Formats: sequence, structure tokens, C-alpha cells
Amino acid sequence: MTAAEDALAAGTARIGVPEGSGEWFEIDQDRVNAFADATLDHQFIHIDPEAAKATPFGGTIAHGFLTLSLLVHLSKTIPQDPAQFKGAVMGVNYGLDKVRFINPVRVGSKVRASSTIAEVTLKDASTVQTKKTLTVEIEGVAKPALIAEWITLTMYG
Repeated sequence: MTAAEDALAAGTARIGVPEGSGEWFEIDQDRVNAFADATLDHQFIHIDPEAAKATPFGGTIAHGFLTLSLLVHLSKTIPQDPAQFKGAVMGVNYGLDKVRFINPVRVGSKVRASSTIAEVTLKDASTVQTKKTLTVEIEGVAKPALIAEWITLTMYG
């Protein structure tokens, strides 16, 4: 078997099994402001704490796309089965099938991600495509911030 076929077998065996949760990460106002500058999205609910107090959120909130973009960082802290990556040369983002922004993330909150493998396919002799369902939860809040179906490609040597 090739490294990609081994990874396919390891991933397939874990379909539907929660991989666990990663580490908590605090969303602070400086990060939200930097994201607003990078994306040119300066809506007051993100960058003006005084004006945002008068909204139903009671203060500033992170951009939904900021929370989504943190999936790379948040997912790095989720426990992974090393067998899936034995012989891997690199991994790349392939896209998202579905994203839902369920609950706003208030500035000062902590978030973390959990994941479950939904699908694993062999794209070619050396590439495995994996779709994971990632949930970003907010510490102390029942409803998650977002749920996304994230597709990655892992190339094996």
C-alpha cells in the first residue's frame, strides 16, 4: 500500500468519530480591529465598543469571517491520528461545502474547535481529500459560533 492508501484507510476508519476539541483561544478587540483593517469591514458592531453597547449584542463582536479564518489555527490544536499523516508532504485548503454562522462571538470570549471526519476519498495515487465537520464553540455558551464543512487535500510522497 502507498502512504496515501494507508492514510485513506486510517481516515475512513474514523468517519463519524469525534476527534476531540482543541485549545481555547481568546478573541480580543485588537484582533477584531486588525481583521477589520485587513478586510475593510469597519462596521461599528465590530470596532466601536461604545456604539455596540446599544445593540442586542451588548458590545463588539468578531466578524463571522474572522471566526471562520481562525479554523486553521484552532484545528491545529485538535488531537489528530498520526497515522493519517505518515508520509505526508503537504496539505492544502480545498474549500468549504457549507458554513453557518450560528451565534456571534463577543469580544473577550474564548473559542475552540472540535472536528469529526465526514468523508475521505483518494483523489489520485498520492492525494487524499478529507471533509471534516468543524464546530467552533464559545466558552460558557450553549450554541456554537459556527459549523463548517471543510475540505482539505493532503499530498503524500
